[in-house]
Order: sequence, then C-alpha cells, then structure tokens
Amino acid sequence: MGDLEDLLQTVAKKAQKEVQSRLGGFFGAMVRHYLPQTWVFVTEQGTASLHVDAAGAVAVHPGAMRAPDVTVDVELARLRAALTGPHLPAERPQDLRVTTHSAKGKAAFGLLRERLGL
Repeated sequence: MGDLEDLLQTVAKKAQKEVQSRLGGFFGAMVRHYLPQTWVFVTEQGTASLHVDAAGAVAVHPGAMRAPDVTVDVELARLRAALTGPHLPAERPQDLRVTTHSAKGKAAFGLLRERLGL
C-alpha cells in the first residue's frame, strides 16, 4: 500500500465509526440521503478512492473509482497535514483543487470541508 492509501486507511477507520453512529436516530435519515459517497484523492504520488456505502462502511480502493462524487487534487504532504493536524482555516492547502461531480458530493464537501481541514 502506498502513502496515500495508508493515510486514507487511517481516515477510513475514524470515519466509519462516526458515520455508522450517525445513521441511527432522528438524523439518520438525513445522513443516509448523502450515501453512498465516493471521493477520489489525486496526489503527486498516486490516486486512491475513499468509498462510504449505504450502511456506513468505509473502504479505501487504489486508483480512481468510477463515478465519484468528489475529486480532491492536492499534494500528499498538504493532504496529510489537513487530515491529521489541527484544522485551522488559515492553514488550509492553498493548492487544493476540488471538483464535485454530484449534488450530494457538493453538499457533503460543503458540510465536511472545515472539519477535514480542506
């Protein structure tokens, strides 16, 4: 596994716990509306995808999955800092390029941008 996939595996473990905990209860229907969701991350060291299925299971796949909801293109070091460090708006990656491919991807990215440090 490459550095990007390792980073996304770490993110996936945390994300799965959180997503699955939010699928129950009153707000669960709102969260389910955004699933499944696929994000493709493109860095100078490679490409990998993070996919959340309808049950909240999160998986990392090498390369770009078909029909992504969001594509994030950024340097690996900047992505690592954003996903693992403190999330201060002033420290967001300046060279970040995000393409949303679906309405649910655009909405999810809008909701998660600050939280992910992107």
